[in-house]
Amino acid sequence: MTTRPDSRPHSADTDDLRSRIAAVLTRARDRTRALTDCLDDTELMAQHSRIMSPLVWDLAHIGSQEELWLVRDVGGRDPLRPDLDDMYDAFKHARSDRPALPLLDPAAARGYAATVRDKALDVLDHSRLSGNALERDGFAFAMIAQHEQQHDETMLATHQLRAGAAALTAPPAPRGEYRGPVEITVPAGPFAMGTDTDPWALDNERPAHVVDVPAFAIDAVPVTNARFLEFIADGGYQRPELWTERGWAHRTAEGITAPRFWERDTDGTWWRRRFGTTAAVRPQQPVVHVSWFEADAFARWAGRRLPTEAEWEKAARFDPAAGRSRRFPWGDDDPTPDRANLGQRHLEPADVGAYPAGASPLGVQQLIGDVWEWTSSEFHGYPGFAAFPYREYSEVFFGGDYRVLRGGSFGTDEVACRGTFRNWDHPIRRQIFSGFRCARTLPERR
Repeated sequence: MTTRPDSRPHSADTDDLRSRIAAVLTRARDRTRALTDCLDDTELMAQHSRIMSPLVWDLAHIGSQEELWLVRDVGGRDPLRPDLDDMYDAFKHARSDRPALPLLDPAAARGYAATVRDKALDVLDHSRLSGNALERDGFAFAMIAQHEQQHDETMLATHQLRAGAAALTAPPAPRGEYRGPVEITVPAGPFAMGTDTDPWALDNERPAHVVDVPAFAIDAVPVTNARFLEFIADGGYQRPELWTERGWAHRTAEGITAPRFWERDTDGTWWRRRFGTTAAVRPQQPVVHVSWFEADAFARWAGRRLPTEAEWEKAARFDPAAGRSRRFPWGDDDPTPDRANLGQRHLEPADVGAYPAGASPLGVQQLIGDVWEWTSSEFHGYPGFAAFPYREYSEVFFGGDYRVLRGGSFGTDEVACRGTFRNWDHPIRRQIFSGFRCARTLPERR
């Protein structure tokens, strides 16, 4: 067995960073346990949807990735379970095929993940958190924390798809009432998109580059259930002229007539199933569980369009007074509960207007948390993109059938959410916690 000597630096800054890394790793693991300990072994081993893995696969996969990157790569330690590498490689087995694999049972998966975590924390305790690019500023540890939180959000989506009684609980999301302008004007001009300075940003967020964006207007808040109900009432799902050709074909083939998990009662009341419970649709919540095709059709119906990725980021990050891009709409400080609905504190979006402290300098609200927001942009690398530390995180998806989503959802942890963070998915996807806001091009001034 090969181990590194104790070379831990004795500086307050490094010790603070080490404590912060340990905290984000622990927060992720606590959430993983909460999402899996609430179900019996049969439910953990079951596949609740063909587009999702059994929860027990996610649990062991989290441990496998942590072993590969932290125990073996950063720590230089001998492999713990090399026999698991292939089975828990996400690129070698499609989700639909994973139930047929000889997966670790829940007890073994938990034990494996716990053993890996003990080793990883020992590696953290001895890491310089400097030197090569993987260790510098704790990047590899932060990458693994983000990876686990991303799988936690995927597991949360699996909970939404499973049948049966509720297994998760959380207080209701805040209510609010937005009374500001319908849209916000974002002036024309260049801004710095992406980042070179955030040490935990992932490869597709880099490098920072200047983008000159024409003037546009963007919705001050996400599209609400009430507004989407107007689209439904006006025949939005029955009017092919509002849809792309592919979108209409998909809508027709799947018989889609409302956001996923919505049902209409005989008296006309709309209900939404949420994590094993059913409640009337809350009018002022952002609409959630809509595909890109649905969002695009709504935008056409409203005489608008979806924002480009650059427009979304400029609305979220650019501070005209300072002439610079912020880390978050409210500034560079980390999210707090009064700024954004993140981290599964609630199991639903908050009403629009519930987070005025999270507004951007121009007054755009709820850009972070609540719902992932579809943009019109396809997923590509930025100019000068370099894959790091592996192509399979981002690069292999460039140019495929993906649209970019921004901003995070109520199920996204703050470690995996910032103004530069990029998510992507197929335009048909509706199981994710996706919503949107609209934009429109403004006429050029002469």
